[in-house]
Amino acid sequence: MRKNFGVKPLVYPMPVYIIATYDENGVPDAMNAAWGGVSEENEISVCISAGHKTTKNLIAREAFTISMATADYVAECDYLGIVSGNKVDNKLEKCGFHVVKSEFVDAPIITELPMAIECKLKSYDKDTCRLVGEIINVCADESILTDGKIDPMKLRPITFDSANNAYHVIGEKVGQAFSDGKKIK
Repeated sequence: MRKNFGVKPLVYPMPVYIIATYDENGVPDAMNAAWGGVSEENEISVCISAGHKTTKNLIAREAFTISMATADYVAECDYLGIVSGNKVDNKLEKCGFHVVKSEFVDAPIITELPMAIECKLKSYDKDTCRLVGEIINVCADESILTDGKIDPMKLRPITFDSANNAYHVIGEKVGQAFSDGKKIK
């Protein structure tokens, strides 16, 4: 037996992104966003409303970064989602985050979050709130690499559970993609 929930944004896992930008004065800003994902091989899409300071910044600068929120920084990442940059200056500083300028786009990279996607603005539709970024580079701290590849068990990205307003960490490896299904073939 199944239970129907109607139209709700219940997708599992739903990554938690921290979108970072510079404002008109070069001050870094960031926000928490969860409704997004890869939409093409070299692009990422996220739903964010036009009223966010981060949205205004990325439109003006035509660049942003997306860091994966991690289990080690749940409180800080949540803070970036519950406090508006339109009302609170220096949100990143207040939660203890530091930034360095991306080598590839005009946007900050949060040093405490070990993985970031560096993007150029491809499009933004204020009516649908759909932000599309062209992925220019992905960078990762060596601390989360195993054999030169990003290791999700070291990264410990969190997901948003919209049904229960909770964050969960990605868990154990349960299979090998493009391989395990061959047993059924």
